[in-house]
Amino acid sequence: MVEFEVTGTTVTVHVVGAHQLLALRDQLTFDLSDVIALGRAGVDRRPPWVRAPGTFFPGVIAAGTFRGKGRKEFWDTRFDGRAIRVDLANAEVTRLVVDVADPDAELRKLVSAVAA
Repeated sequence: MVEFEVTGTTVTVHVVGAHQLLALRDQLTFDLSDVIALGRAGVDRRPPWVRAPGTFFPGVIAAGTFRGKGRKEFWDTRFDGRAIRVDLANAEVTRLVVDVADPDAELRKLVSAVAA
């Protein structure tokens, strides 16, 4: 699970608890101007094929960095319906798919920050 922190125009994504070990990362940042799409992530989504580095057990957990043709994604989800998707341009990663405590509240917070 992750927590989003918005400071000015910068968003910091904090990976929480044991997921830091599974994802091999404790945080990442991006600028609000890099956001091109936000939404709920379907439980049937799967990360790109190449895991580098991270953890993946099909249908159980995807945590870490995953690469596909022309994309680099960060995932931290247990496929339980609490994940949100953030598509980015000109950032370190092209997409985030991460579990949050309250997906609707996090999406509202990010949408209002992007709109400001």
